[in-house]
Amino acid sequence: MMPSLIRKWKFKPMRSLFILLFIGTLSACSSLGFPGVYKIDVEQGNIVEQSMVDQLEPGMSRRQVRFILGTPLVEDPFNQNRWDYAYVMRNGEKLIRKTQMSVYFDGDALSDVRGDYRPEWAGGEAAKSE
Repeated sequence: MMPSLIRKWKFKPMRSLFILLFIGTLSACSSLGFPGVYKIDVEQGNIVEQSMVDQLEPGMSRRQVRFILGTPLVEDPFNQNRWDYAYVMRNGEKLIRKTQMSVYFDGDALSDVRGDYRPEWAGGEAAKSE
């Protein structure tokens, strides 16, 4: 019985070393990246352009704003008078383009637009008190 115990424990350090080497190899690949690997552009959010924002007019209904800009990325359930439109484009970890815009309503009527794109009639960049 004793010889089989010795044989069993003889290969444990080798197995542990192999597992550690395998884990180390995997983690090294993720931090360096493989050369020549194509990384796709990832777009997230709403694509909003200045030409779309220029169509907005004060007093427009929520439905009209949604028709022009699309469904907002964030409709805050605690502040229903604000819609947020955000857009991010990345290539891997590299940020290519990022925009943010908020649309404010007074009841059902459009009252203000703030962010990266604004119509001429919209207020300044200062944060709106809520």
